[in-house]
Amino acid sequence: MTDAVATTVEFDVAEAVGERLDLMVARHCETSRTQAATLIANTHVTVNGKHQKASYRGESGDHVQVIIPPPPGRDIEPEQIPLSIVYEDESLVVIDKPAGMVVHPAPGNWSGTLVNALMGRGEPLADGGGNDRPGLVHRLDKETSGLLIVAKTDSAHRTLSAALSARRIVRRYALLSWGHLKEEILKVDKPIDRDPKDRTRMAIVQTGKSARTDFMRLARFDAVDLLRAHLHTGRTHQIRVHLNSVGHPVVGDDTYGGGGGRRLAALPPKRFFLHAAWLRFRHPVTGEQLDLRAPLPADLRISIAALGGMPELATQEDPLHVFGFYNYDETPKPDVVDTDD
Repeated sequence: MTDAVATTVEFDVAEAVGERLDLMVARHCETSRTQAATLIANTHVTVNGKHQKASYRGESGDHVQVIIPPPPGRDIEPEQIPLSIVYEDESLVVIDKPAGMVVHPAPGNWSGTLVNALMGRGEPLADGGGNDRPGLVHRLDKETSGLLIVAKTDSAHRTLSAALSARRIVRRYALLSWGHLKEEILKVDKPIDRDPKDRTRMAIVQTGKSARTDFMRLARFDAVDLLRAHLHTGRTHQIRVHLNSVGHPVVGDDTYGGGGGRRLAALPPKRFFLHAAWLRFRHPVTGEQLDLRAPLPADLRISIAALGGMPELATQEDPLHVFGFYNYDETPKPDVVDTDD
């Protein structure tokens, strides 16, 4: 494992005169206010060469230096955790990740992650994802279930990563959103970055990274729409942020405005209705077209049955078939572009 080094961040106080030091550090270092306060308390922050408290108010001309220590070195421990394997050969493995599982180790989640489970299988993993993310080609949020690609060789990782960047890997998600879209098809093209007011969240930020998601309504129920989302980019929390920005947050999403009505939605605590159900991509070695699917898990079948008023959906193997989710060549319809903040 490569030795980590400290990171130095420096900035001058100009427009933020009067702002608390911990808030300034959080913004410039792209971290939470709590983590910024910890850096200050541990004397990793100086203002004009002197240590100040987190409550210090910035003055015009102040020069702030932050030394962010490297994370403590930790070896990732293999763990015997059962995984649902959708596809596997000598080049790659595709996992149907359950909700509640973190993808890779990080502070607060050093064990029980997908990477721990992958290492516990004893199969080779590509180095390309990094020391703490071996083999990972992309990620899913903790409470998002569904398909995730892992490369077993460095060659496969390079090819798959390039395909992802070139948008040749088709990723489609099933979700329920509160309320009803105005049209059957919606394209949201809005940049995403850390929320400047809360670094633990993402937000629509004009200076952020470009992000595009296409949504298609498959069914309209009393209080929710069943949507199919097609990711063109892969920003953190992209689908959730985009839907919240148009006033139709993902059902059960406490972070982005969709957490109300959890009892009506019949969802467990913290779970939101978002599932990576469908992947289409070419095999990195053979070039074969792979078409991989993950049926809705039991908790989401129960939820769609409750919100859709269709009890029979709870016991079907994959209710998405009922609504034409896997119809790839749908009838073209005009895009409705929403680019307002």
